[in-house]
Parts: sequence; structure tokens; C-alpha cells
Amino acid sequence: REQHIEFSRRFGELDDHAAFPSDRHPDYPHLMVVTNIPQADGTPSVSRYSGRRWHTDMSQTLVPALGSLLRCWQIPAVGGDTLFANTTLAYDTLSPGMQQLVSKLHAVHEAGGRKLDANHSDKAHAAEQKRISPPVAHPVARVHPETGRKAIYLGEKVKRFDGMTEEESRPLIRFLNEHATKPEFVLRHSWHEHDIVLWDNRCTLHMALADFDQNEPRYLERTTVMGTPSGYVAH
Repeated sequence: REQHIEFSRRFGELDDHAAFPSDRHPDYPHLMVVTNIPQADGTPSVSRYSGRRWHTDMSQTLVPALGSLLRCWQIPAVGGDTLFANTTLAYDTLSPGMQQLVSKLHAVHEAGGRKLDANHSDKAHAAEQKRISPPVAHPVARVHPETGRKAIYLGEKVKRFDGMTEEESRPLIRFLNEHATKPEFVLRHSWHEHDIVLWDNRCTLHMALADFDQNEPRYLERTTVMGTPSGYVAH
């Protein structure tokens, strides 16, 4: 764990995951735990449903993540893969008219709403997250600070555009998320124990698949490299 943390620091300052107090490692605040293994008292893991929506890390904050480094400790015999979508390519393949439209929009990223299954969410966790992290609006066409290229900065934490209702926003959000996660833009990573995967949150979306026997243990730990300030608190 010390090596994981020190290696991660080569890429920048690390987040202490204060926005996710229930998910971070009890002894290493720079590590966030993602697991379905029950807690010591037998209660279900609070992170057992983490990442099951398309998202980019820490987008519900004013300093969204630059990068993430996820290490695998235990993985089910079958399944438990992670998908990554290239949102720079997704932006580049939009029509000029759509690029012009989204360049004017800010998407409101909200914490909480962790999926339990297709129809239910973890309401207690959602309430805790929304208390800690109020909604934040970021540009939909977000410029990468190093490459200067634009990427679709969206995901399923977003329900509306700033200044618009959810009903008005829904069709365009759905189109952009479906476009950004087309198979031709997606990499599927099949985990092995001791894998460590690094990605740039500024130009990717990712999602953890629930395609495995939930009785089999899945345990991973993540460091988060802090990015540059972006967006504003939405009302």
C-alpha cells in the first residue's frame, strides 16, 4: 500500500477522499476501497455498488480528479471487468453543429445515487454524499489542460444542464452519454490479481460491471490524483 501511494504521488497531489469518508481505507486515507466483502461486523460493504454507472472520478467536486490508479487484490473467477470510454474521440466525432451546441452548456454533476440494481439506489449513501458535496456544474465540452483538446465531460451523475430542467436536459444527456460509450470508443479491462490500471479522468468515462457472482469476493483499492479547479457550485 505504501508503494501504491508513493508511486501515485509521481503524478501529482493525492486526494485524501474526505468527500467519501465511508469508502476510504481506515488506515490509509489516500486509498479508497472498492469491495463487496462485508465489514467486520457483518454489515454489507458501503462500496459494494461503487462505479456501476458511467462516470469520471470526483466530478461532483470543484477539484475533479486528474487521474486514478486502481489496484486489484481479489477478483471473481468470472466477470468483474471495468469499461473505459475515450471521451476525446467521442467529442471529435460529433457533428460541428453538435459541438457548437455543447460548447455553451454546463452539466450539473451530483453525488450519491449509487446503484443497487437497475431500479434501486442506496438512499442513505446518496444523502450522505449530497450533504458533503453539493451539485457542481462543469463545462460539457471540457478542455484538457495539457493537450488543449476537448472531451465530453458528462456521465450518469448528470441529470440536467445548468439553467435547464431535467425534462429539457434528458434527451441530450442521453444522446451524449450513449455516443460517448459506443463500442468503438470503449476498452474493456479484465482484471487479474495485482493489476494496477491508470487512467486520465479528464478524457475518459469508466464503469464497473456487475457481471459476476456477488457471493465471490471482489476487492480493489484506488488512489486519486487531484486535478485543477473547474466549474462552480450549481443552484
